[in-house]
Amino acid sequence: MATAVYVLCALAAAVCAWLLARSYVASHVRLLLWSAICFAGLALNNVILFIDKVVAQGVDLSAWRLVPAAVGLSAIVYGLVWDAE
Repeated sequence: MATAVYVLCALAAAVCAWLLARSYVASHVRLLLWSAICFAGLALNNVILFIDKVVAQGVDLSAWRLVPAAVGLSAIVYGLVWDAE
């Protein structure tokens, strides 16, 4: 059951990133770009979580999971705070 949740969360975040990126290409609203980067980082975080918990159970990848999440959240914070028009 946990495997299905990990996969569905990764797919949901990846689809959100794709839809946001597609909307950014169409409208060039920069907040869509920062949101797409954020969701891409969260999707990568979920993929690494799946690898950590399901595939490579003996290896601790928690530090590697934090990197894409931190990059994604940093992108959305940058977009919300410093890239305001």
